[in-house]
Amino acid sequence: MNRFFSIALLVLLSVRSVASDGGTAGGDSDIPKSNDGWISLFDGKTLNGWKVNEHPETFKVENGAIVVNGPTSHLFYAGNVNDHDFKNFELKVDVMTFPGSNSGIYFHTQFQEAGFPRIGHEVQVNISHTDWRRSGSIYGIVHVDTVPVIDKQWYTQHIVVNGNQVRILIDGKLILEYNEPRTDIEPHTGHTISSGTFALQGHDPQSKVLFRNIRVKILPD
Repeated sequence: MNRFFSIALLVLLSVRSVASDGGTAGGDSDIPKSNDGWISLFDGKTLNGWKVNEHPETFKVENGAIVVNGPTSHLFYAGNVNDHDFKNFELKVDVMTFPGSNSGIYFHTQFQEAGFPRIGHEVQVNISHTDWRRSGSIYGIVHVDTVPVIDKQWYTQHIVVNGNQVRILIDGKLILEYNEPRTDIEPHTGHTISSGTFALQGHDPQSKVLFRNIRVKILPD
């Protein structure tokens, strides 16, 4: 073995060692943290780190995506990243909807055994459902009735929460900006900005939505 080949082999082994030892965030297996601060919350293969409240058949993993299709149910992030408690953050989720489908992405919520989450805000996922409130709406708070995307194609839904401000972007385009006016609300009560985890919504048996590349960037308090 010549000297050049020996050095090259050592470099290769070192790179492989770093790749195998590093890259997990918060103790969640196979969930890497990127160099730019983004942390994956979904490993693309299992629902490890997530907890469903009812009707577990509504959620499954296929081809690297969470497939949501079945009775009303919610899937809460319960993993180790930031102890599943997020205050100021950016969340990016790749989404695909199908005609007539409805879903949502909750933030600042907490696990509950059944029903629609009573804590936190829901960011609507809906392009063609009969409900006119389209993707990017903060449900019950501020709404949009058109979106720059279509069913059966992947798009990226981006939620930025910093202080009392929420910004929603779709494929990099700002959809809305909301500044919560009240500051006297008790934390962790009702549909308010506070802190908490994320959840994906299974809205009804006729709705089918896919989620993949779920990643978060934690912002300073």
